[in-house]
Amino acid sequence: MRIAQVSPLAESVPPRTYGGTERIVHYLTEELVRQGHDVTLYASGDTTTSARLVALRERALRLDPDGGDELTEQLLEVERVFTDADAYDLVHFHLDTVHLPLMRRSRTPWITTTHGRMDLPQYRRLFAEFREAALVSISDAQRAPLPWLNWRATVPHGLPLDTIEARAEPGGYLAFLGRICPEKRVDRAIEIARATGIPLKVAAKVDAVDAAYFAAEIEPLLGGDGVEFVGEIGEDGKDEFLGNAAALLFPIDWPEPFGLVMIEAMARGTPVLAFRCGSVPEVIEPGVSGAVVESVAEAIAVLPEVVALDRRLVRAAAERRFSARAMAAAYVDVYERSIAEQAGLESSPSNVTSLHEFAAAGQPWSRGGPALADRSLPELAPTKLEDDAVPL
Repeated sequence: MRIAQVSPLAESVPPRTYGGTERIVHYLTEELVRQGHDVTLYASGDTTTSARLVALRERALRLDPDGGDELTEQLLEVERVFTDADAYDLVHFHLDTVHLPLMRRSRTPWITTTHGRMDLPQYRRLFAEFREAALVSISDAQRAPLPWLNWRATVPHGLPLDTIEARAEPGGYLAFLGRICPEKRVDRAIEIARATGIPLKVAAKVDAVDAAYFAAEIEPLLGGDGVEFVGEIGEDGKDEFLGNAAALLFPIDWPEPFGLVMIEAMARGTPVLAFRCGSVPEVIEPGVSGAVVESVAEAIAVLPEVVALDRRLVRAAAERRFSARAMAAAYVDVYERSIAEQAGLESSPSNVTSLHEFAAAGQPWSRGGPALADRSLPELAPTKLEDDAVPL
C-alpha cells in the first residue's frame, strides 16, 4: 500500500526532546515500513526515518534558531501534499485542521488522527462544515465533545516494545514527565510526594507561554527537600528516568486525549498513579498497571499499593494493549476500509447534490464523491443544517 504520513513541523520525527504527536508518527511510520508498505513521510529535514522523506523545511520549528511562522509552514506543507496526493493510495494526516479545505477537493482517500483536545468551542462550527472528514480518535473520551463527527475508529497509541526493556525492581523516587503548564498539575505531584515522604523527580519542558506560570506557581515549590527539577529530557533519557521510578505520577486536570507518558512508563514496568480525566480510565487498569484517583487525598492513600504492584504485570499490560504493531494493524484496517469504500463509490454513480448530503449519507467526500472540479461554486455552497443534526 502506498501511504503518505503527514506530520506537524513543530518537532522533528522523532522529536529530539519533548513531543508526543511526532513520536507516534515515527513509531507508526517505522512499523508500516517494517510490514512492507511503501511509506512517504512529510516532515522537517532533521527527521530520521526508514520511509521516503519529503522535507518541507530544513529544521523543525521549535528548535530552529531562525524560527518561522507555524501557519505559513503548515499551509505550504498541505499544498505540497495536495499536489502529490494522486501518487498515494491513502494520505494520513496528523495535523489539526489546516488541511481540511484542500483535502476535501482531493480524489485520494484521506484520514486524520486527532491528537489534541476536541472540546474547543471553535471545533463545533468548523466540523459542522467539514463533517464528512474521516477522523480517527486516540481514545473514546476524546470523541465525547463531538460524537456526531465522522469517527472511523479509535486507535490507541503504541510503542516499539522490542526496543524498551522493563526494570524488575523499582527505584526510590516518583517521576513526573511532561510539560509544566496548569492542566498538567505538577503542583499536585509535588504535594503527593511530600505528603508520602517519597522523593520526586520532575522532567519537564517549560514553553514560553507557560514561563510566567512556572515562575510564579511552580518554581517556588521546587526549592524544598525531596523535589528535584531535572528539566527537559529526550527519548534516550526515558529508560533510566521512567524505568528506575517507583511510580509515575500523572495528576492531570484536563480532558487528556491519550497521555503517551502513561504507556511509556508501563512499557518499562513502572506503574502509574493518574487522576480520572479524559482517556485515563481507558489506559490504566486499576490493580494491574496502576490506579485511577479523583483527589490528592485519595492519591496519597493509594500510592503504597501502586508502588507495590508487580512490575512484570505492568509490562504485560503494555504488551497486551499498546504495541506499535497493534497500532499499525488497526490503522491498516482503517486504510483498507477507506480505500475499499472509495473504490465502491467510484463504481457507482452518485446523485448527491451537496457536500452535506454526501456526509449525511455516511460516505467520505473524496475520490468517489462528486468531483469538485466538475461542479460550479454555487452548487458547492453548503446546505442549511438542521438544528438537531449538528449541535452548534
